[in-house]
Amino acid sequence: MAFALRKRGPSTFERAADGSMTLIEHVRELRNRLFRASLAIMIGFGVGIWLATPVRILLSKPYCDLDASIDPVSGKCKFVQLGVADVFLLNLKIGLWVGLVIAAPIWLYQLWAFIAPGLHRHERRYAYIFTALAAPLFAAGAVLAFFVTTKGLEFLLNVSGDDIATNLEVTRYISFVTNLILLFGVAFEFPLIVLMLNFVGLASAKRLLSWWRVAIFVFFAFSAVVTPTPDPFGMTALALCLSALYFAAVGVAFINDRRRGRGKEVYAGIDDDEVSPLEFDADPVVAGQRVDAAEPIGVPEPIAKPAPIERRYDDMT
Repeated sequence: MAFALRKRGPSTFERAADGSMTLIEHVRELRNRLFRASLAIMIGFGVGIWLATPVRILLSKPYCDLDASIDPVSGKCKFVQLGVADVFLLNLKIGLWVGLVIAAPIWLYQLWAFIAPGLHRHERRYAYIFTALAAPLFAAGAVLAFFVTTKGLEFLLNVSGDDIATNLEVTRYISFVTNLILLFGVAFEFPLIVLMLNFVGLASAKRLLSWWRVAIFVFFAFSAVVTPTPDPFGMTALALCLSALYFAAVGVAFINDRRRGRGKEVYAGIDDDEVSPLEFDADPVVAGQRVDAAEPIGVPEPIAKPAPIERRYDDMT
């Protein structure tokens, strides 16, 4: 019995890399990758529901560590629930965020596998570097936000005084903490934007370094807006971290410019209104051979004019 072996055709990724995919194949590939990413998020959401209560307790720790949060009757940290289903909906929301984090390797890979065939080799290398730096920077921003939340709540709750009983509503408190974590995490991604401007050639390292005054002012203004407390400690901590990351990114930009040889161009040291010097010697102009006018060469003979036509008097009519 003979078996016929069928030759395996190119995979979807290989056909996308050489540009042989049709529009319908692109749409089908997008559908398949969206389905896989959605399936991974649903599985992560199921795990996130199971971890929702421990995560909520972890996010409540900055408030529960304060003496003002302890209930004098039970001696425990308690929040206020205004709606019947508020805690249930809050657990679903936390479970969704946890599920997105758990399934991030899968849905990020599906996104990357869809857009990678349209990128050049050096663009893929830059994407690997930026992705590897984005995750730890976001985590560092989240840790700093957790620290600022602890100090900020201590300041805000002490301002109210002893004559006012403070009971925080659970959904508003969790939204406050998660929004602060998100803001700090996104703010820590700013050095990647600086590096991207340098790597694509839009801004040199010297130009980025010349913007340090404007950058520090923007960092302090942004920190003053996003930090929850009016005290200068949380604002200064965030602004100093962003400034340190900015100067670190500028240092990497200097290394990149030196590696690529930027700043050593022919007209790098010449101003826009300065005349550039000529770096070549012009050939001297000498007189040509003399031509004798008595012996014309190649001059055609004059053409004889035709004889006038005789007309009679009756031709004018």
